[in-house]
Amino acid sequence: MFVIHKMASSSHPLFTSSLRFSTTHSPSSFSPSLLLNPISKHPKFRSFYLFKKPHYRFLSSPAAVAVDPATTVSGDDRKASDDVPKEVEKVVLPTNESSPALLKIRHTCAHVMAMAVQKVFPDAKVTIGPWIEHGFYYDFDIEPLTDKDLKKIKKEMDRIIGRNLPLIREEVTRDEAQKRITAVNEPYKLEILNGIKEEPITIYHIGNEWWDLCAGPHVETTGNINRRAVQLESVAGAYWRGDVNKPMLQRIYGTAWENEEQLKAYLHFKEEAKRRDHRRLGEDLDLFSIQDDAGGGLVFWHPKGALVRHIIEDLWKRIHSQCGYDLLYTPHVAKADLWSISGHLDFYRENMYDQMKIEEELYQLRPMNCPYHILIYKRKPHSYRDFPIRVAELGTVYRYELSGSLHGLFRVRGFTQDDAHIFCLEDQIKDEIKGVLDLTEQMLLQFGFDKYEVNLSTKPEKAVGDDDIWVKATGALKNALNDKGWAYEVDEGGGAFYGPKIDLKIEDALGRKWQCSTIQVDFNLPQRFDITYIDSNSEKKRPIMIHRAVLGSLERFFGVLIEHYAGDFPLWLSPIQARILPVTDTQLEYCKDVTEKMKASGIRVELCTGERLPKLIRNAEKQKIPLMAVVGPKEVETESVTVRSRFGGELGTMGVDDFIRRIKDAVDNRTFV
Repeated sequence: MFVIHKMASSSHPLFTSSLRFSTTHSPSSFSPSLLLNPISKHPKFRSFYLFKKPHYRFLSSPAAVAVDPATTVSGDDRKASDDVPKEVEKVVLPTNESSPALLKIRHTCAHVMAMAVQKVFPDAKVTIGPWIEHGFYYDFDIEPLTDKDLKKIKKEMDRIIGRNLPLIREEVTRDEAQKRITAVNEPYKLEILNGIKEEPITIYHIGNEWWDLCAGPHVETTGNINRRAVQLESVAGAYWRGDVNKPMLQRIYGTAWENEEQLKAYLHFKEEAKRRDHRRLGEDLDLFSIQDDAGGGLVFWHPKGALVRHIIEDLWKRIHSQCGYDLLYTPHVAKADLWSISGHLDFYRENMYDQMKIEEELYQLRPMNCPYHILIYKRKPHSYRDFPIRVAELGTVYRYELSGSLHGLFRVRGFTQDDAHIFCLEDQIKDEIKGVLDLTEQMLLQFGFDKYEVNLSTKPEKAVGDDDIWVKATGALKNALNDKGWAYEVDEGGGAFYGPKIDLKIEDALGRKWQCSTIQVDFNLPQRFDITYIDSNSEKKRPIMIHRAVLGSLERFFGVLIEHYAGDFPLWLSPIQARILPVTDTQLEYCKDVTEKMKASGIRVELCTGERLPKLIRNAEKQKIPLMAVVGPKEVETESVTVRSRFGGELGTMGVDDFIRRIKDAVDNRTFV
């Protein structure tokens, strides 16, 4: 569920900011002095943020991370209300899983909408209309719809709801269902009927006026729906059955809730998600682009975005080196035969680019890094004494995605996986998995992610490998999770055919879950590539191979970070940490000296001039620069700067060396100046 709080800011004169914090940690000990000093070296305090106005917190569970959806931007972008009540108000947004009543409402709304569409547009043909995470949709074979049409449809829906028509379930034979569908000339429904294997066929009627093939569930009458808690959101094109060779349909999306308060809270959440959209922020902050001239799904990292990427990569490499991984670089292409051995050409061909011929041999852009790491393993014989062997690579891979599925940084055609493989013995699996979990936690905490959803997937019906090794490997994964103390859900039979796995989803500032980390035991590739080692009895044995990724891909993780921080990167991660702003050109030479001194200290700083000071400040705020150092005649005279923090407000005048020290301390401790 989502929980939304309204909170008022502190009245302390130096503390004109509200706090964003993980709700598992108490803010009671937080002091105004922390505006000028590091908060704490303890990882639990790394998710604190400072803002200037009251804010909402969106929680997907009681332990989620709180956010400021309306006040992390400055100037005209601010949308928070100044009259937020001081008392805390809560609005709980249930899910389809937590509220059976809500699921029935949404499913019924899809039927009501379809009925309304056919009343407004009698020639419309209906297809399917399921409930979804935040509402429902229905696909229609109809001429393109406009926003004006949606208003007409919603008005008709309100009439149907107001008539309090009963939802009546009826069971019919397949022949009877076919007869009725043919009579009303609904060809798509006929195709749906042919795909239903169960008998009898169930139909739901709205009064005596409209019906649909459906298994339910539904509310008892349309009057059980609060029409003020229902809203039609958008219309989009969608191919029938997702096939580009089939007709283009009109898909109408709607949202439905139990009451008006929930709808308002959801709309606020939706607006906040829109404001955080990484595609818009990526353009506004000049972080990345996807160029039509180069092709869809191919990411161009601009200087600022590339700086953030370098910081992430450096952190990743340092942590992996500390954890005993050897870092690799491998080619972007290989002979097609390699992908035949790995099985990708048999099972993954539709996601691979076409092969290219080079000197009469076929080559393939890599969709995965795994075979390369295996080839490095195979370059020499191994003994049981060599294990575990850990190798890691930031390897760029290429996968064919339909243009319609591409989505900013979240769905691309070329991306860099933070890929690693561990070769170990059977009795080392648990310790290696535990080590991966520890590394994952260490890495994710750097970015403030400390809420995880963990799933363990076990042996499917069809699988490679003996039952004995499956039992041992699955038990090792469970024991590692238990030792870690992490709660997890078991997906029985949900593992890949080649081994059990652990999937970890991180929770962002809006309570949304993002799949990032994966740990996968593999019994298949070692067999396909015939990799071996010599055991203590001088016999050849097959090692265990573990695939793992922590961030998933740099592109997708960067997109998550942009939306999590709303573009307001913490000081240590911000591409530009400070701007030097002269009041007039008279202070320009001194500002150049300050800029060079800060750069020499490893601080990412830039000097901006050519505009009046208010505009320089506003530009820095719009670009979400964490720190501004204003320099006037007094600062030149005293060899100082007057500092303004995006998160902490005015910090006063301080010496340049003191300013540098505070920035470096804050970066080292993942805090703010």
